[in-house]
Amino acid sequence: MGIKVLKAGLLTTIQDAGRYGYRKDGIIVAGAMDAHALKLGNMLVGNTDGEAGIECTLMGPLLLFEEDQLMAITGADLSAEVDGIPVPMWRPIYVHKGAVLSFGQARSGCRTYLTVHGGFDLPQVLGSYSTYLRAGFGGWEGRALKTGDLILFKSAAPMLPLGFNWSLSPKMYQRSQDEVIRVVKGPEFDDFHEKSIAVILTEKFKISKEADRMGYRLEGEPLKLHKKKELLSSAVTFGTIQVTAEGNPIVLMADHQTTGGYPRILQVAGVDLGKLAQFQTGDLLSFELITLAQAQALLISAEQEVRQLKQTLTFKYPVNG
Repeated sequence: MGIKVLKAGLLTTIQDAGRYGYRKDGIIVAGAMDAHALKLGNMLVGNTDGEAGIECTLMGPLLLFEEDQLMAITGADLSAEVDGIPVPMWRPIYVHKGAVLSFGQARSGCRTYLTVHGGFDLPQVLGSYSTYLRAGFGGWEGRALKTGDLILFKSAAPMLPLGFNWSLSPKMYQRSQDEVIRVVKGPEFDDFHEKSIAVILTEKFKISKEADRMGYRLEGEPLKLHKKKELLSSAVTFGTIQVTAEGNPIVLMADHQTTGGYPRILQVAGVDLGKLAQFQTGDLLSFELITLAQAQALLISAEQEVRQLKQTLTFKYPVNG
C-alpha cells in the first residue's frame, strides 16, 4: 500500500535528483527544484540520495496514508498537518495507517518535499523517477498527481527504537532570508553594455507571473548588448540567466531546455540554486557577482557538511549513497 491523493494541490509531482546523461539527446535533467531539501529529506528517513520524493508547490495536496510509514517534510513551510495537528519539519515523523497529511498557508518558500522510508515504488525512465511534464514521462504517468492516484511504498515503515526523536540542526537547512542570489559571469557577460551590467548587479528584479519549473522571467530595467549579434544555440543549465531580444532576463530552472539562443549574461552559483527555487511570483531578487573559485568553494563546503551529516546518521539507522 502507499499514499492516496485526496486532493492534488497546485502542482504536485514526483521528483528525484534528476535524469543525467541524456542532454545530448535533447532530454532535460528535470529533478527537484530544491535538490538540497530533497536530499536532506531522504537522509532523514534513511534513504539513498537517488530515491524520489513528492514536490509540492505553494498549495500542497491532501494525502491519505494507507499504512504506517516514516516520513519527513523539508523545503518550504507550507503549514503541514497530520489529522489537523501541526507537524514539525526537518525531522523523521512516524505516521500511522489512516492518517491524513494536509498543507495550508505558505509561511515561507514555495516548494516543499515529502519523503518516505524506502521511497516510492515507481518505474524508472532513463535511470530516473523524475517527472518530465512537457514530454509526459517519468514520475507518475508522466504528469502531475491528481485526485485518486495511489502511490505505492517500496517498503514498510522501519522498526524504531524507543526514544527515536530527533531533528536536523538548523544550520543544515536555514538559508539567509535576503533576496541576494550569488552568480558568476556567463559566456556573453562582456557583450553587454556597461550600464546594463551595472543594472543587473545593483538593481532588484521582480519575478513575473511567467515563472514555473522551466524558468523565471524577471521584470526590471531592460538590458542591452553593445551591438546586436546572431548567436548559435548553445548549452544552458539550471541557473543560466539569459537575456531576451527585448532585454528581459530569464533564469532557467530545473525543467530548462538543453540549448538556448539568447546571450547568457550570468550563471547562478550552484550553492544558491535551492534558495532560488523557493522564491515566489512577485518576490524581488538581486544578484551578487562572485568568482568561479568562490562558487566552487561554497559548493564544496556545503557538500562536506552533507557528508558529515550522513556519517552522523549512520548511528540512527543505515544510510547509503
